[in-house]
Amino acid sequence: MKILLINYEYPPLGGGGGVSSQKLAEEWAKNNEVDVITSNFNGLKEFEIINNVNIHRVKVIGRKHLDVASLPSLLSFVPSAKKKIKDLSYKKKYDVINTHFAVPSGPVGLWAQKILNIPNILSIHGGDIYDPTKKLSPHKFPILRTYVKHILKSSYQIVAQSRNTAENAIKFYKINNKIDIIPLGFKPVQIKNKKREELRLKEDIFYIISVGRLVERKGLLYLIESLSYLEDNIHLIIVGDGPLRGRLEKLSEEKGLKERVIFTGRLDEEKKFSFLKASDIYVLSSIHEGYGIVLQEAMYAGLPIVTTNNGGQTDFIKDGENGFLIPIKDSLAIAEAVKKIYSNKSLREKMIEINKEEIKDYFIDKIAKKYIELFENCIKNFKNKF
Repeated sequence: MKILLINYEYPPLGGGGGVSSQKLAEEWAKNNEVDVITSNFNGLKEFEIINNVNIHRVKVIGRKHLDVASLPSLLSFVPSAKKKIKDLSYKKKYDVINTHFAVPSGPVGLWAQKILNIPNILSIHGGDIYDPTKKLSPHKFPILRTYVKHILKSSYQIVAQSRNTAENAIKFYKINNKIDIIPLGFKPVQIKNKKREELRLKEDIFYIISVGRLVERKGLLYLIESLSYLEDNIHLIIVGDGPLRGRLEKLSEEKGLKERVIFTGRLDEEKKFSFLKASDIYVLSSIHEGYGIVLQEAMYAGLPIVTTNNGGQTDFIKDGENGFLIPIKDSLAIAEAVKKIYSNKSLREKMIEINKEEIKDYFIDKIAKKYIELFENCIKNFKNKF
């Protein structure tokens, strides 16, 4: 099978949506030919092959950060990606398109579906159709909402990563198309445990950890504030970078918590998992999360979890079983949930064992296979509809 994957962000660019598409692409490439169309960035190669995946990076305007895309870069991706696909179509005959994110990748996928006359499977990730923290979230504006609705309705098949994402597509865009739900896949990693002293962590401290882009949607302001309600020997590790870092560091100082909050910045996979395995509990404080791939990483690392209850994470975090679900924007609720796990060793051990076992259901080989089965069905039933 020849698969064309379109995603404006692909590692090292972007966050969880890019990472999830990379895992799929690399798993598919074991038995299929996979081409990825994505954005270029300073110092990256225009074309390279990584783990059997052909990666084509197209020129975009005004992208200044690995973590966050600018509006000019989103808009300019569309014509650049179309040109690249047209050039490739003279050399290759693709069987199926998998487009990630309704915007900005969605219009490219629709266009490719039309000119290549093959099915486009659109994977929606949550924030591309609904983000309550963004002023320009498509669901808030009639014109953008109509545009996204067209993309959703015109794609041959929609895949949502969670029930919440599917429900938002139906609620805000009145979609009556069938939406398949395929969760994000997790790729197991083999990393040696590091002693805390190697990571400059203290043996007698209980560490909360949170990983992700430092943006408003992650709710990290509330997570930092929650330390004020917790014992002094409970500290916080924040892994990641982003535009909110300065504000978060300032808040830590203002609250007298500077010595209890560690900002590691962006880390490679090995170092990130080293910090996860050296920590005691994972907290996701997001105001909304399309899925929460970081929670899969926490499960694999053997951590109890505290997470907000607004998003796809509710598909696999069960309150009181492998973690606690709490309201959004509630520092006290975060602290109270952390206290329950901190003070109850048997509960902590139970959550650890459940998470280590349940993460196996999300291993990438199983998730990639579900996509391949969907692709095969779509190819078989595609009747030159468009």
